[in-house]
Amino acid sequence: MKSDPSHRIWVDITIGLSAGLIATLVTNLAQHPLKRITPERVHRHEKRVRPGESSSLVAGQKLCNAMDIDPSPSRHEMSGKAIHLATGMGWGPVYGLLRRYAGLRPIPAALASGTAMSLILDESLVPALGLSAPNHHYPIFTRLRGFAAHLVYGAAVAAASEGLCRLLEKPSVSWGRSPVRRASS
Repeated sequence: MKSDPSHRIWVDITIGLSAGLIATLVTNLAQHPLKRITPERVHRHEKRVRPGESSSLVAGQKLCNAMDIDPSPSRHEMSGKAIHLATGMGWGPVYGLLRRYAGLRPIPAALASGTAMSLILDESLVPALGLSAPNHHYPIFTRLRGFAAHLVYGAAVAAASEGLCRLLEKPSVSWGRSPVRRASS
């Protein structure tokens, strides 16, 4: 029986989505110590310039408004959390693409996926869509903290992806390299 060549990509996407969810949850945990080390003057400045508590919550509010859904705070919060999780999940397959098709090893792929997420989302799309203030309105500390959080995401998505591949007996060795052949007993 001939194997379906599209099967591998669907496995990769599923692993990426799952790893993206795990990485998002890990990054959420990492946000707490990152915010604790933020100087109070930076917190005050961020509060003054940002259009809402977080870009995800602003996106949730805009989504509720666009869909003409009851604008209750709980709905905005729920939709904001859903957008946050969906964004993190959706970025997860980027790591797998970098491993399989760009042939990157785990650490460079982790750094590239985290850096790309920071540059494409935080530094470009989020301000362009009005989900945050323009970048130049934030202190450099805020932007560096966001970059650090995305590096945490990159490391977590790498660890989760590699672990899921091993768990599913789909060794990541095949990502970007020829699989090792074992002799039959």
